[in-house]
Amino acid sequence: MKAALLSAFIFPGAGNFFLKKYIRGALLACTASLMLYWIITAAVERALDIVEQIQRGEVAADVATIAELVSRQSMGADAQFLNIATAVLLVAWLAGIVDSHRLGRLQTTSA
Repeated sequence: MKAALLSAFIFPGAGNFFLKKYIRGALLACTASLMLYWIITAAVERALDIVEQIQRGEVAADVATIAELVSRQSMGADAQFLNIATAVLLVAWLAGIVDSHRLGRLQTTSA
């Protein structure tokens, strides 16, 4: 149970590392890290584009206008990629929880 909680609340693969399953843990952690990197990079790029538009005076520094720009940009071609990256991140996280719980139970029963 401790390994599953580590994977759930710390990071995918943390429970596998706790159970000394380093390759599985590394695969889950690398997958999740890569997806998080892509998601955060896309969000920062989107935010910087909006900031540039505000600085050039093309867009009013108004909360409603900025919210509209954010929602409009999230419907572009990158939206599908971000949805896939988010889905892969969630699958990796859930796989880490389930796998570490399963491995923990196997180790407990065999010990």
